[in-house]
Amino acid sequence: MSVVTRFPPSPTGYLHIGGARTALFSWLYARKHDGRFVLRIEDTDRERSSEQSVQAIFDGMSWLGLDYDEGPYFQTRRMERYREGIEQLIKAGDAYYCYCTKEELDQMRERQRARGGKPRYDGRCRDRSQPREGVSPVVRFKNPPEGNVVIDDLIKGRIVISNQELDDLIIARSDGTPTYNFTVVIDDMDMHITHVIRGDDHVNNTPRQINILKALGAQPPQYAHVPMILGEDGKRLSKRHGAVSVMQYRDDGYLPHALLNYLVRLGWSHGDKEIFSRQEMIDLFDISSVQRGSAVFNPEKLLWLNYEYIKAANPEELRDHARGHFKNAGIDIDDQANWKEVFLVNQQRSKTLLELVERSAFFFLDIDGYDPKSVKKHFKGRASEVLLAVQAQLRQLDPWSTDSVHDCLHRLAEQRSIGLGKIAQPLRVAVAGVAVSPPIDETLAILGKETTLRRIAAAVEYINSLT
Repeated sequence: MSVVTRFPPSPTGYLHIGGARTALFSWLYARKHDGRFVLRIEDTDRERSSEQSVQAIFDGMSWLGLDYDEGPYFQTRRMERYREGIEQLIKAGDAYYCYCTKEELDQMRERQRARGGKPRYDGRCRDRSQPREGVSPVVRFKNPPEGNVVIDDLIKGRIVISNQELDDLIIARSDGTPTYNFTVVIDDMDMHITHVIRGDDHVNNTPRQINILKALGAQPPQYAHVPMILGEDGKRLSKRHGAVSVMQYRDDGYLPHALLNYLVRLGWSHGDKEIFSRQEMIDLFDISSVQRGSAVFNPEKLLWLNYEYIKAANPEELRDHARGHFKNAGIDIDDQANWKEVFLVNQQRSKTLLELVERSAFFFLDIDGYDPKSVKKHFKGRASEVLLAVQAQLRQLDPWSTDSVHDCLHRLAEQRSIGLGKIAQPLRVAVAGVAVSPPIDETLAILGKETTLRRIAAAVEYINSLT
């Protein structure tokens, strides 16, 4: 039997870290076993679902490179199929109409609590044959009264649930709309899902879904319930821990493969290996090796991974991912003749693509001012005189290269009997606007002779205006 997995997000918000990890695990399992990966949009909550959220799911999946083989399917377009399934169960005697009112159900639960029992439906309409005037009934699944549901979970191991612990679940509301646990069953059955990989908050749903599947004559899939992700404080992951939209990580300058690499290591490992190519993830991932305990989200670890990927990236690939960030800074990176040299000197210093843009901007745009702290520290004393001496030496330089600039600046430092820093720092502020840049000889070589001399002249004018 071919492996078929699925990712069924609800479009009631953005694609978050937990959902992305579940999608990744399902995608990896399908790819490893040459199977199919299905995308299904569970949009039956019409009040909270939105087209914007649907698009956010598509955008997140596309950015992460989690391509799907089937879909996207939408549950709201399958209502007739769900009605057919409900009718099938009713005709087979595996479901029934329940006419209990809300008040009656509340009283039932109160009496059960008063006796110290578990609040649950007591099955009083199971054998009812006559409708009840003035009450629109719900439909309940007739859960088996005896026996156990056995789940051989691929992560948690064997789970045994007594059917006596399960009451008769509502599978259709009084207005005829199907409930979550029923639509999921029909979808998994019709789409021939063989492996359900999902968060362990669904463990309680699984025995109910298995019983419905069996009543419909379907073979239940294998289940793998992935433990939840916690913040570093041990509490469930939320926005305060950095659990933002997947697309927010894109906007913050993370690379998609860095985020994927981080997600695959949240609860799974392969020895001490930290960095995985996409193909290595597919080849090495094993769902049974996912840890049973909760994983802890560490933003610093994610940032470190992103830094490692930026450092090692092919400049052309990096440009593709950074293009939009440069555009936001007013830079068309494709129009810059020296973009590759700029990337190569800044990749080792940039933890995010936003940092890459920030460190690179002065190479492409005229600086519109000087950092006040850098001015106070380095545009003082004889800085103007030093810059004029540098300008005079550099004007005569031919050829213009990293090595020739390096030799020129060192000769000048020796001639004036001062440390190289007394030359390099005011020069760095003059050409970059701040006191931090790549090595000064590389910086000037990339900037070019004309731009360098022009910026030095502007800095001298600025310094003289301060006195």
